[in-house]
Amino acid sequence: MRILLAEDSTLLREALTALVERLGHSVVATAHDADELRRVYGRMDAGCDRPDLIVTDVRMPPQNRDDGLAAALSIRRQSPTQPVLVLSQYIADRYARDLLTLPGGAIGYLLKDRISRVNDFARSLVTVQEGGTVIDPDVVQHLLRPRDRGPLATLTPRERDVLELMADGKSNSEIAASLVVSDASVRKHVGNIFAKLGLGPVEENRRVKAVLTYLHDSRQ
Repeated sequence: MRILLAEDSTLLREALTALVERLGHSVVATAHDADELRRVYGRMDAGCDRPDLIVTDVRMPPQNRDDGLAAALSIRRQSPTQPVLVLSQYIADRYARDLLTLPGGAIGYLLKDRISRVNDFARSLVTVQEGGTVIDPDVVQHLLRPRDRGPLATLTPRERDVLELMADGKSNSEIAASLVVSDASVRKHVGNIFAKLGLGPVEENRRVKAVLTYLHDSRQ
């Protein structure tokens, strides 16, 4: 996998590069701030040398706010199929919502602490590059906190467990293994979640839309 890495911390950038290469991938270009990320990607895209995945920090210069995320969203508007994985030091609902409103999948939001869990990080890279959606489990827990209103209020505790694992990118069989239940039981719970959230059988990307439902619900 060819990765464009954007990170303003030299130490973390070098550590990420070493980790990515140890996982068998290549960091083909780096950027030190959001403006450079746009420029580097523009040159690669113009030369038909688009990276397989962009990994970028959310908070970067020049303004040291959400510049990295803004650059990633700008790139996705320019290239709607470009896979993007953003890293954040803190849980911020809006960052996840902004990402998940992008059409087409191939997006991820991870807390930087997740990088130290190498197997999880490695799986996230591949999932996003292949068109999937990954949300950090700690972010999911934060966003799935109990509420008194909204569509999530109708879910049972077990359905919320299933939705959390869905948002973590797990398949039905992986959810069954995690919860120690049958595949048929997971299918039933998933069907109930879709029904309660108003996602009909012909809806595309229903798993992502289920995640979007609780992200939008978090605004209430």
